[in-house]
Amino acid sequence: MINIEQMALILDALPDPALILSKSGRYVAVFGGKDGRYYHDGSGLVGLYLADVLNPDKTNYFLGIIEQALASRALLIEEYELSNKDVKGLPDEGPDQPIWFEGRIQALDFLVNDEPVVLWVASNISQRHELELQLRQLSDTDQLTGLYNRRRLERDLTVQFDTFQRHRTPTSILILDLDHLKSINDQLGHHAGDKIIIAVAETCRTQFRKTDSAYRFGGDEFVIALPGVEQSQAVKFAEYLCDCFYSALQQLAVNGLFATVSIGVASIEALDTSYEDTLKRADAALYQAKRNGKNRVISNTA
Repeated sequence: MINIEQMALILDALPDPALILSKSGRYVAVFGGKDGRYYHDGSGLVGLYLADVLNPDKTNYFLGIIEQALASRALLIEEYELSNKDVKGLPDEGPDQPIWFEGRIQALDFLVNDEPVVLWVASNISQRHELELQLRQLSDTDQLTGLYNRRRLERDLTVQFDTFQRHRTPTSILILDLDHLKSINDQLGHHAGDKIIIAVAETCRTQFRKTDSAYRFGGDEFVIALPGVEQSQAVKFAEYLCDCFYSALQQLAVNGLFATVSIGVASIEALDTSYEDTLKRADAALYQAKRNGKNRVISNTA
């Protein structure tokens, strides 16, 4: 049989911190989590309340989980982050990167000071979370340009289309195609063509708002999504962008040979049945821009 002293040693040796928290958010007990590489010493928390330690938003978040665990009596598994901005008394200039935890929360079948309590085991999963982010980014990113790929485009435009249907929030779409790239590849090699494609991606990054997104749609085709932008505004931006591409690509000219960009513009409209309808209109406008002499912007409406 294990005696009380031995049980205390076992609990203290737990690799992850195990907290007993009351319904009101009081730290009743803290066990384990002694490895300083992953956890701070939590022994000083006993007797304090979540509100004493954490800022209001995070306090309410944890209290909500405790309430849910007590009501369901089932094991809850929650992933959450804690940063210096969540903890009271820490300087704002602390580490930028939050620590990610997986919490396992289970209601216990006894009261402490007439309050129901839960067991909350917190595992540091920051390394795993970072790896998951990297893998997700790789699956969504074009290798050459660092822009999003076609897979991410389909997901994002589906969201934008749903937002338009529910709230009539506008989204405009630009399709870009490089002019003369085949001639450049044939005369100067694909390495020169790759430099041009990368220059287009860099120009997009320098001119975008935080909400704008660019995607490599094909070999020399790109799509730009402009959430919250009406078609008339999108045309003005596309014309400005066309001039930016011209200036950037002219710097890569060899023997007077350089690429330009043609752009088709369309916006999600009430008659569209999916984002693909909008893309088709933008694509038709793009090919009209090509036929009209290239290095220009054409817009298209339903």
